[in-house]
Amino acid sequence: MNITILNGSPHKKGTNAYLLDEFIRGAEESGHEIYRFDAAFKKVHPCIACDRCGCGDNPCVFQDDMVELWPELEKADIVVFASPLYYYSATAQLLSVVARFYAIDKRLKGSSKKAMLISSGTNPSDWAMMGIQRSYEEALMYLEWADIGRVLARGCKTREDAEEKGFGEKAYELGKNIREGSK
Repeated sequence: MNITILNGSPHKKGTNAYLLDEFIRGAEESGHEIYRFDAAFKKVHPCIACDRCGCGDNPCVFQDDMVELWPELEKADIVVFASPLYYYSATAQLLSVVARFYAIDKRLKGSSKKAMLISSGTNPSDWAMMGIQRSYEEALMYLEWADIGRVLARGCKTREDAEEKGFGEKAYELGKNIREGSK
């Protein structure tokens, strides 16, 4: 299966990077193809809702690094949304990428893709991940994609916290156990 990872973290060796490395290790061991888009290190202009693209009928007015991502999104069987928790939501970098889905909306919506969410945050409370999860769920409802798994690493201020609490193993297992027709 083709898996496209949308990483919103600006930290190359942080907690989310660790979780993604483990997820990728598991997914590759199971024979899946991985494409990783590190949004914080790409040029992604925010959508200005000019509607020039017509949701996929015409090219977006911004020809930035999203041009690289769009074909990968289209061919993906699974899209992984990955972000550390920033003020109880995803990072601005990831949110900018998701807003730019608009430029190919007609080709993504209803495409029967599957999705996963990987997130880490310092707050250990159960409610801490509600905002990022709700945003993810609403995007999937709109796109008509199915959620097939989540790793929510609460209470992880450092990468070492995530390692000690077993979240890397959970991310690895999530990647390793992807099967055709998951969930």
